[in-house]
Amino acid sequence: MSQKFVADVGGTNIRVARVTDSGVADIKKYMCNDFASIDLAIGQYFADMPQYNFTQGCIAIACPVLGDQVEMTNHSWAFSQNALRTQLKLDALFVINDFTAVAHSLPVLGEDQVVQIGEGIAKENGNIAVFGPGTGLGVEHITMTSSGWQTLDGEGGHVDFAPVDETDVVVWRHLQTTLGRASAEEVMSGRGLHNIYTALANDASAPVAFTEPAQITEAALNGTCKIAEATLTQFCRIMGSFAGNLALNMATTGGIFIGGGIANRFPEFIQNSDFRARFEAKGQMKHYVKDIPTFLIAEPDHGLLGAAAYLNQNTAS
Repeated sequence: MSQKFVADVGGTNIRVARVTDSGVADIKKYMCNDFASIDLAIGQYFADMPQYNFTQGCIAIACPVLGDQVEMTNHSWAFSQNALRTQLKLDALFVINDFTAVAHSLPVLGEDQVVQIGEGIAKENGNIAVFGPGTGLGVEHITMTSSGWQTLDGEGGHVDFAPVDETDVVVWRHLQTTLGRASAEEVMSGRGLHNIYTALANDASAPVAFTEPAQITEAALNGTCKIAEATLTQFCRIMGSFAGNLALNMATTGGIFIGGGIANRFPEFIQNSDFRARFEAKGQMKHYVKDIPTFLIAEPDHGLLGAAAYLNQNTAS
């Protein structure tokens, strides 16, 4: 019996899974550096699953996918989609950006796979947005069309950072001085956490004691550094304002979701922060966003689930 597979490819790991009626199964993780090319890594999964005949697949990969030739940004792998389909002996192969996969996971995530922040109720088939503070800041929108869910790609992580309160202004001024421009990614990412921390430390004439974002987060959560606490507090406020802007941009009645590798480390802190207050603080447009729900993605396999949803939407069962 023919089977479908999905893969989630980052700069360090490739995770491969079999598509099932309810999602994915038989997830295996491999180190990218253990294989000279992506076909060898996926071929290893096929060899590890000899009981299945894989004929269709979808690869979500952390780099732009603009044509047949795909070149990874943070790894040496490069390949032709057509050649890879032939090498793997597949009837169909789709290669999509990793955040496209994240977006396609959102309509299929259940209540146990997300954490809601604040109030609001999602409308079925309403527009959805997701942003993910991590190494950088990914942003994606997804909308329902006559042919199914369709992502709207862009580079929303690089829009201007707009200060909302006086602390934001301190951070904005620091970025303007040091980088020449304050973008959203420079405040909502790993280095963004450090940028906020450095700005607040300098403003308080305090030493910059931490060099790594994880150190700042840890010090904030265990209460050993007031500036680290203020940093994480402001990080959550900035995320809230940004999420509210996404909601205004596209009437995201299906919800706003937070992915990425950072926010999941402090879900309770976000719940108790001003995130939702800043999300709704849109002046005369507060009524427009107040019923839109906001969620933190708690499902670690959402990239694979999104690739599976994309594959199922574009192939026959």
